[in-house]
Amino acid sequence: MAEETNTPQSKEEVQEQKEESKEECKEEESKKEEASKEKEAEEKTEPAQEPQVPKPLVHKTNYEKDIVYLYQFSRTPVLPSMSPYCLKVETWLRLAGLKYENVDHKMKFKSKKGLLPFIELNGEEISDSSVIIKELAQRFDKDLDAGLDNSQKNVSHAMISMIENHLYWVLMWWRTKHPDNIIKGYKMNLQHFLGSRIPNGILSIFFKYSYTRKGLRKVKAHGIGVHKPEEILEFGQNDLKVLSEMLADKPFFFGDEPTILDVVAFANLAQIYFIEKELQYPLQEFMQENCANLVGHVNRMKERCFPDWEDICTTLDLNSHLPKPPAEEKEAKSKDEEKKAEKEGEIDEKEKSEKELEKESEKETLEKEKENKEKEEK
Repeated sequence: MAEETNTPQSKEEVQEQKEESKEECKEEESKKEEASKEKEAEEKTEPAQEPQVPKPLVHKTNYEKDIVYLYQFSRTPVLPSMSPYCLKVETWLRLAGLKYENVDHKMKFKSKKGLLPFIELNGEEISDSSVIIKELAQRFDKDLDAGLDNSQKNVSHAMISMIENHLYWVLMWWRTKHPDNIIKGYKMNLQHFLGSRIPNGILSIFFKYSYTRKGLRKVKAHGIGVHKPEEILEFGQNDLKVLSEMLADKPFFFGDEPTILDVVAFANLAQIYFIEKELQYPLQEFMQENCANLVGHVNRMKERCFPDWEDICTTLDLNSHLPKPPAEEKEAKSKDEEKKAEKEGEIDEKEKSEKELEKESEKETLEKEKENKEKEEK
């Protein structure tokens, strides 16, 4: 068998190996340089990607496309909303003929700006009544002021500013000064309005305190709160006079069709006109006695935009304008019938009590007459 032997390498062979290894290292370095250059070139040629803005979270996650979801205050038995801004948006939606749905959020949600009303449309939140109307008018091509010329648009802008920045604060001052009258004037069931099971007596104390405290702070910040009550009342009367003179004998402020000014005026005037008459609100009395055309305007807008007004105020249903399943329709009808029966029963009881009082008074008069006759005979 042949044995394996290790033959020593010569100096030349060792030198050759070193040179080969150096060349291999140079090749590897050149390849790395080329690869890094290629990456740099690719990065330069590729467009820079903009950072993706996360979509805002919405409360209505199972929304339908192009349906406006309106978040506002609860209904009252006197008018659809005691907020002029909520009533403004809903009135505009009805005039524009857009599909919308009120979300029954039990007064738990506010917009990211901390306001009501706000809407959600296709997964996006929009707040502030003026911004809402502007955005929806542009997206759905529903500009109620499209038929106005520039001078009319300027007048409309000035009148809306007067209503929302002056007349509205006259009403707000009255509300904050008389929180009891808010509950009585709008016949508010606070459990329903606030979405709470706490007894109404406790809720009444809480509502008066919080509403008055916040309201007075806002009224003072506006500046109207520093004036005397008779001066504030005069401010409101002057605003009503201006609106009355501008309306004159026209059905709406700019003719036969309502515009945004009509919407804003209706939303604010309704707060004054539909307050329970027994409260004797001076601004309401002034409007009835001196601005009959504004009363006519409010009723025209009510009939045109809210044909279901009575249903809204009776059932306090946020979505009486939407078709209901047969089962819900039956329940709603039965509730309406029960409430009508209760009202009729109350009327009957009142009539009975009135008749009984009349009979008692007649008896008393007859007895007195007898007593007088007996005295005379004696």
